[in-house]
Amino acid sequence: MKNFIEKFKLFLQKKSSSLVKTIVFPEGNNVKIIESAFICSQLNISRCILLGDKQHIHSIATKKKIVIDKNIIIINPDNIRDRYAQNLFYMRKDKDIKSYQEALNLLDNNVILSLMMLNQNDVDGVVAGIEHTTADIIRPTFKLIQNNCVNSFVSSVFLMLFSDQVLIYGDCAINQYPDSKTLAQIAIQSAKTAHSIGILPKIAMLSYSTGDSGSGDSVCKVREAVNIVKNTQSDLLIDGPMQYDAAVSLQVARIKLPNSQVAGQATVLIFPDLNSGNITYKAVQRSSNIISIGPILQGLRKPVNDLSRGATIEDIVYTTAMTVIQSL
Repeated sequence: MKNFIEKFKLFLQKKSSSLVKTIVFPEGNNVKIIESAFICSQLNISRCILLGDKQHIHSIATKKKIVIDKNIIIINPDNIRDRYAQNLFYMRKDKDIKSYQEALNLLDNNVILSLMMLNQNDVDGVVAGIEHTTADIIRPTFKLIQNNCVNSFVSSVFLMLFSDQVLIYGDCAINQYPDSKTLAQIAIQSAKTAHSIGILPKIAMLSYSTGDSGSGDSVCKVREAVNIVKNTQSDLLIDGPMQYDAAVSLQVARIKLPNSQVAGQATVLIFPDLNSGNITYKAVQRSSNIISIGPILQGLRKPVNDLSRGATIEDIVYTTAMTVIQSL
């Protein structure tokens, strides 16, 4: 178990360290963030910018016996907010910001400040959410990073590090009630993420029914999504609808979908809605005590990733590694 997981973590470390990128953490005063930045620096995963109070951060570092080296830069956000106010005002003046002062006031929010740093290419990615809700991260990201993008679509995945494999779960954080076209887009984006980390995507479109054994609107939606992907991305291995056990168990797959190239060996599992996806990933993570990296956001113009407020230091470190990899 440990050997496989360590090999995958080492793969993420090596790939991210080869890219030499800078990631900003708007919640830089947080103890977990400080410890994670130290590990990222030690492993050469990224250069880290902590937005926060220098004295506070150094105090925590001393207590935790952490060295703030040259790869960890502490910036007092009060000293840089005005650098970004003009551009923020210009970006949103025809939408929801009416004055320069209003833009400057909005930059009191370190998440918004970090997104503007990313927008202006001062950093390569943003990792946030240890003290904020997903909505606190996603809403300004859509406004500032996806600003004026044509036909942009964003979804999310979790990397679930099991004892002998990594499974990709999507979408467990963004799209609440996806229709068949949305499910197809989630599947395609998730396959791209799988490729980026060396995993051959075998996509299982999940449902409460396997093959032709059941019916209903939800099953039809999943079936239509499979057909859309097959018609637009014929190179992808995809099958469904199928139940979770048929997706991951060869023994069950031989009974329920014996002719499938995906069943029993799926690496990418697409849930029919946010409710089932979010519940499943949390249930599996907590009951199996596995590392869960994410949510990793897909489809953004520049990489921003949202941490669960219950994220461990290890979760943060490898979410940072994924953010670096996405910055290519």
